[in-house]
Amino acid sequence: MTAEIHRAAEILRAGGLVAFPTETVYGLGADASSAAAVARLYAAKGRPADHPVIIHFSSADAAFAWGREIPDAARKLAARFWPGPLTLILKRSARAKDFVTGGQDSVGLRVPSHPVAHELLREFGSGIAAPSANLFGNVSATTAAHAKEVLKVDLVLDGGASEIGIESTIVDLSGEGIALLRPGRISKEELEKALNKKIQDRKSNSPRHSGGLERHYATNTPARLVPPHLLDAEIAKRGAAVAVLAFSRPDERVEYWIRMPRDPQAYAQRLYASLRELDSAACGAILIESPPETVEWDAIRDRLSRAAG
Repeated sequence: MTAEIHRAAEILRAGGLVAFPTETVYGLGADASSAAAVARLYAAKGRPADHPVIIHFSSADAAFAWGREIPDAARKLAARFWPGPLTLILKRSARAKDFVTGGQDSVGLRVPSHPVAHELLREFGSGIAAPSANLFGNVSATTAAHAKEVLKVDLVLDGGASEIGIESTIVDLSGEGIALLRPGRISKEELEKALNKKIQDRKSNSPRHSGGLERHYATNTPARLVPPHLLDAEIAKRGAAVAVLAFSRPDERVEYWIRMPRDPQAYAQRLYASLRELDSAACGAILIESPPETVEWDAIRDRLSRAAG
């Protein structure tokens, strides 16, 4: 793998694209300081030019060099959760150009914990812009094979299946107060405990950020969230024309059914691969049994509500 990582770093330095694993999902990487490389990344994903990307680094010091103001809260969160599945939004320094920030005065920074990602970032020696390795708005990639299916890149580093399976928690520290923009493995309660203060919810004037659109993480097949008590009736109405993602045992009326675990972390790890599998069944719709309305399922509900948006 060391030789592959060296090759990947050389490709990035030459302005190429490399898909690589992180603990959350696979990222599509480009040199964050190169306008041409990032433009190629946006084109490969079909990503709108005003939609910012998250920049990945090998250390907190390297990440914070891309921020203009580093609040104490940012340093506390970095010390507690980096390397890990947390993205911090800070006021940008001169290093973060418009082509990675979507023209905003803020930048998203992350230090991933996956060993392949860490070694690549250390070898490359600078920031790597790395949104999820998929077409914009579609289901994220959690294996190297997923990334290869839909993207034309110079190299895909295979680090196995993603451990977490959903994208990082995003916290905004670029304005007044601290706000949770996207839930993830790291919960709001964990963040508040680390800071010993309350965190706000996303506001209408919060920065644009990854995964912030009403429809995102979406399958090509129309998906619908269904409350548990209505699932049987929906199946009866639609019959074999649907695929189902549910907690309950498979129903003999449905040919394509994936039973999901009731543990939220195990569910998250399997979610995108399961949606991809059901999407390939070429059914008329995907019915998704709604998860519990508890804080442990916040990140899952966020992804599913946008997938069904």
